[in-house]
Amino acid sequence: MEVIILLAVLFGALLIVVPLLERSKMRISNEDAAKWARWIWPLMGILLVIQLIRMVF
Repeated sequence: MEVIILLAVLFGALLIVVPLLERSKMRISNEDAAKWARWIWPLMGILLVIQLIRMVF
């Protein structure tokens, strides 16, 4: 039952957030997107190492 409630809340949030983002005038330039993309893989690697350490201990 809790999974169904969680999925319903997430789906409801998507129905609210996606139209708001589409109407938003805020746009991200290609340079800004490249800056963010440069951080994604190192952060994912750090996250995976931390999760591995947590699983071991």
